Amino acid sequence: MYMEHISKAHIKRIRSLQQKKFRDELGLFVAEGDKCINELREAFALEALVSRDNATDLEIAQMSSLRTPQGTLAVFRQKHYDNEMPQGALSLVLDGIQDPGNLGTILRTADWFGISDVYCSFLTADCYSPKVVQSTMGALARVRVHYVDVPLWIDEWKTANPNGNVYGTLLDGKNMYLPEAVPDKKHGLVIMGNEGNGISTAVRERITHPIFIPKTEAGGGESLNVAIATAIVLAEFCRMG
Repeated sequence: MYMEHISKAHIKRIRSLQQKKFRDELGLFVAEGDKCINELREAFALEALVSRDNATDLEIAQMSSLRTPQGTLAVFRQKHYDNEMPQGALSLVLDGIQDPGNLGTILRTADWFGISDVYCSFLTADCYSPKVVQSTMGALARVRVHYVDVPLWIDEWKTANPNGNVYGTLLDGKNMYLPEAVPDKKHGLVIMGNEGNGISTAVRERITHPIFIPKTEAGGGESLNVAIATAIVLAEFCRMG
């Protein structure tokens, strides 16, 4: 929807979408910048478009969540996929990823590796928050994000896929580069856990193949950032050959 000029009511409404309460209530979210907006237009219904053609720089700044507004904002209608079974052969499960930046980076990484479905626990950050939307760089147009009761959903997935493998990153898992650790890289679920606490107990009990990312003899540090760890795991699972 094009507006000849933005009104104070529109400014207030768009600014309110920075809060999850209003995003949920209205079923809308905001994206900024031409590249991100153009990609999302391929998959989401456009509700409003704001640019310097119908708003001043000050008005755009009032609606923007960025320190340096990019001059264009769009309001899109959310999509909800519920607990549909995966469309692809390999799916990603996020158990309590709370940092929006991490979630956005993970979704962008999933898009890069062709992972079409990402299943998030209810404690995972909102994929429609401004920071997540911006850091995905348009990946939301191609990656279907589901919010589910993860333990229950895994049980349903196992019923539908009795021979399916559930991989989870655990400190006591097997070196993921060993053939026996990942018997089938092309099918199954890959679970990544919370930044501080890892995979929850209920989800851990459902893992059939615990794995970990080994470090070199010279390597240090106690852990990896979860977004980086996800990229490493998906790179290995999606490696050709």
